[in-house]
Amino acid sequence: MSSTLPVVIYPPDEDGGRRVRVDGQVLGRAFSVQDIARFMQEAGLQDWGEMDVVRSALIDWRGGGPDVWTH
Repeated sequence: MSSTLPVVIYPPDEDGGRRVRVDGQVLGRAFSVQDIARFMQEAGLQDWGEMDVVRSALIDWRGGGPDVWTH
């Protein structure tokens, strides 16, 4: 994955999960910043950790930032 591909984290659903989309492809649902870091690693950014997720301008947080996990 290129470090310029758009990453979208959608608002939390009823269960507190947030859909994660990278370059137009939904990778799954995350229930924490750690889950998003794992998705980013699987997409090719192996060095990414939780702080990278929180600080990255690459990520478009919709419906709240990395601290919002309730509907």
